[in-house]
Amino acid sequence: MKMNRLLPLIALAITAVCGGCAKADSTSRKDIVAVASGAGNFSTLVTAIKAAGLVETLQGPGPFTVFAPTDAAFAKLPQGTLEDLLKPENKAKLAGILTYHVVPGKVMAADVKTMKAETVNGQELDIKVADGHVTVNHAKVTKTDVAASNGVIHVIDSVLMPK
Repeated sequence: MKMNRLLPLIALAITAVCGGCAKADSTSRKDIVAVASGAGNFSTLVTAIKAAGLVETLQGPGPFTVFAPTDAAFAKLPQGTLEDLLKPENKAKLAGILTYHVVPGKVMAADVKTMKAETVNGQELDIKVADGHVTVNHAKVTKTDVAASNGVIHVIDSVLMPK
């Protein structure tokens, strides 16, 4: 009988302690494209993913690690570059650039070390860890471990261009 009285209190305590657990859990159920779409600072990236025909791929089972440039990162590109890349005739080139931002597997920030990482497009990224900061080629990682159901997003401040 005492247990029946305690159950509502236990449920209340779990709710109080967890707070945002339901919200965090619902985010982790979204795939990489859905998480990027809902974040508010990746609209250019999502537009590019759609133009390159990579939506289904990045909604697939993965897992993927995506180094995601923000809208501000795309704004750093020389004038006209983005508009040119978004043209249908440049779909393959755009896909090559975007897949250069994706590493197969799920690499969390705690697992990152100075290393080379092969991307989905077959080229390597130069990842460096120094003084508590991580760079990917020339781009700074500004936020890590944005969870998705099929991988993880690490936010970067520049667009990576393959060689």
